[in-house]
Amino acid sequence: MVDTSTVNFEDTKTAFEWRNDNELKQTYALFAMMHSPGLVKVGTTMLNLSFKLGLPIKGIVKKTLFKQFCGGETIEDSNETIATLGKYNIGSILDYSVEGAQNDKSFDTTEAEIIETIKKSSKDQNVPFSVFKLTGIAAVSLLEKVHAGEILSGEEEAQWAKVVKRVENLCQTAYDHDVRIFIDAEETWMQGPVDQLAYDMMVKYNKEKAIVYNTYQMYLHSKLGQLKSDLAKAQQEGFILGVKLVRGAYMEKEGERAKKMNYPTPIQHTKEATDRDFDKALEFIMENHKDFALCAGSHNENSNQLLVALMNKYNVSDNNPNFFFAQLFGMSDHISFNLSKAGFNVAKYLPYGPVKEALPYLFRRAEENTSVAGQAGRELTLVSNELKRRK
Repeated sequence: MVDTSTVNFEDTKTAFEWRNDNELKQTYALFAMMHSPGLVKVGTTMLNLSFKLGLPIKGIVKKTLFKQFCGGETIEDSNETIATLGKYNIGSILDYSVEGAQNDKSFDTTEAEIIETIKKSSKDQNVPFSVFKLTGIAAVSLLEKVHAGEILSGEEEAQWAKVVKRVENLCQTAYDHDVRIFIDAEETWMQGPVDQLAYDMMVKYNKEKAIVYNTYQMYLHSKLGQLKSDLAKAQQEGFILGVKLVRGAYMEKEGERAKKMNYPTPIQHTKEATDRDFDKALEFIMENHKDFALCAGSHNENSNQLLVALMNKYNVSDNNPNFFFAQLFGMSDHISFNLSKAGFNVAKYLPYGPVKEALPYLFRRAEENTSVAGQAGRELTLVSNELKRRK
């Protein structure tokens, strides 16, 4: 029987068993480049320019950045990666990562694609969740206006009705197929309608089990309080609160906007405060675990160990379907694979989409690995240790 009081994240043999030597060397080279902020800045600028000029660089990107962080260009392309991760009892969360277009045609295309991920999840045990962002099916300007409580024009009212219908269709489809679905977070200046729609969908679909999950970004100093008040409402309304808990993705943008527009910053003043609130949220959720379904999205080893300890403390079984750990594909395999080996539910966010359209996502991953404290360095050390062990 595996001792799950702690999990050994230093076990590189388990972490990289699924990678051959050549793949590990490619991973090492990629993270070595991302370890340099200057190289990342120059590289992303050059890639953008090359695509705009129509230079034949798609193949290079596909074999490097895209291969590291994405499953494929389509769901079908991603099947091999899904199956490979599945062999190690790691699920895949198919994330359609096409960004930018803001018109009805693109919104309808994205909605149809998300429905395909729901259908895929219903047929494949290795795809435990589906996910969507509201900015994929709604205009940013409209979300901002609804968030601000501004009066909508007749045309905007019609557009908003379409947005609500798309969300309802996605959640109803997930419910009909018995598939859990995440609603991803947006920036604070458009998050209000996201929270409200997520709440409305949970009231409707989470009575018997968690189908719909809202995302809580703990770098926002208001989110711990919101989590607690949302639980009180969920208990009153009689539904299970589905939570995807993350530290967050828009910190620099949030701070810059608050400074530019001269309003109090919504983000925590220190990383330590974010870490503290993330861990407090874990503690609160596990204290009330019968009323929650949780996916803890974290690359922080301490927070993952804390959740392991809390599940033990509250006698929540390692494979309880209401409790998942998650990391991004291409990162933190030492966390994902060792948690899975210990018997916990683990999933990887697996983005997919055309290479060119996935560039914004890929650039964020590259920049994140230069700015997240020690992320690229940590990956380099782990891969290096495993290559040495194999010798």
